[in-house]
Amino acid sequence: MISFISPSKAQRTIAENIRECRLQHNLTQEGLSERSGVPLSTLRKFEQQGTLSLESFLKLLMVLGMLDTLVKATEVPEAPFTSLDEVIALDTAPKRKRGRRT
Repeated sequence: MISFISPSKAQRTIAENIRECRLQHNLTQEGLSERSGVPLSTLRKFEQQGTLSLESFLKLLMVLGMLDTLVKATEVPEAPFTSLDEVIALDTAPKRKRGRRT
């Protein structure tokens, strides 16, 4: 799937969305910082530049009630079947636990 948004644009947009959510929850930066355990300076940098560690990002989402949404967004969809043979083979084929070497 092709994405028409750059990673840097996505970072800025996500930071803006989190800021808006914080304001909707009537939280100050200090309040969100205290509740999440993310240092205030880190939260400020995130809202200004969009850079943040994954752990801190998840902590912010947890406080804002958005963590479940992110987890669901990353679920791998079931592959559609094109034949009955694929359905039968799925039951007998072992599930891969590692990627293939290229």
